Amino acid sequence: MNRRDALKKSALALGAAAGAPTLLSLLQACAKTDRLTWTPVFLSEDQARFISSFVDFLLPKTDTPGGLDVKADVFIDLMYAKTYDEAGQNQVVADIEKFNTDCKAKFGNVFAELSPEDKAACFKEHEANSPKFPKTVWGGAVGPREPVGFYRSLKSTALWAYFSSEEIGKNLLSYDPIPGEYRGCMPLSEVGNTWSL
Repeated sequence: MNRRDALKKSALALGAAAGAPTLLSLLQACAKTDRLTWTPVFLSEDQARFISSFVDFLLPKTDTPGGLDVKADVFIDLMYAKTYDEAGQNQVVADIEKFNTDCKAKFGNVFAELSPEDKAACFKEHEANSPKFPKTVWGGAVGPREPVGFYRSLKSTALWAYFSSEEIGKNLLSYDPIPGEYRGCMPLSEVGNTWSL
């Protein structure tokens, strides 16, 4: 082997060694992106993927943070783990399984794997067919209180987790940790954003 060939091969070997991490990262970027980026405490990985997909579809990232940006899915998993008794946890697992079974029957796949159009159709169907929360007066329910079902309960929890997060409370909603004077009568134009609690 002459010197020129040896230099070419050395340069190729060095280029391959230096470029391997870049190529590997490109391959990884092209891989499926629905992997979980967190470790569930209570849910299985498939159940956590369902919750994350549900939250992401309900509260997608736009010019404001999405539900996954504020970790609403992580909060829901912790809530199931820390506040539900065994019967409640078993019911959640059964409800997720039923939701996914219904999705497979109607759309051909589990919720996390559906196209955005099929997810929208699934949400629309559940929105129309799920019981509503009872009417309230000053925070108290009026009339008979019937269960609202898994879809509406999960949706409500995801919204609560989102709007209660520090990121949204401080940076998206109006926030005043030490409120000043009380102004009971002021023009709506001066109110601005919805206020954070």
